[in-house]
Amino acid sequence: MRTVAALDTIDATRCPLCGEENRCAMEVARETGQAQPPCWCMATDFRNAPLASLPAASRGKACICARCAAGTPAATSQG
Repeated sequence: MRTVAALDTIDATRCPLCGEENRCAMEVARETGQAQPPCWCMATDFRNAPLASLPAASRGKACICARCAAGTPAATSQG
């Protein structure tokens, strides 16, 4: 898994670990002003999440994605 390098601007819709969309319902509600169903994270086990590799500048500013929360490495392309 690659860690997203230091960011000038934190994109709260992207996972700070892998850069993929985090699909955070709470962020969608904040941006749109429209109520959302409970976020996927409310029923997720984060025990396998590589939180120690989360950049300090990103902590508390963007949600990690479901794949990173599960501790599943990103697929690497063979090219």
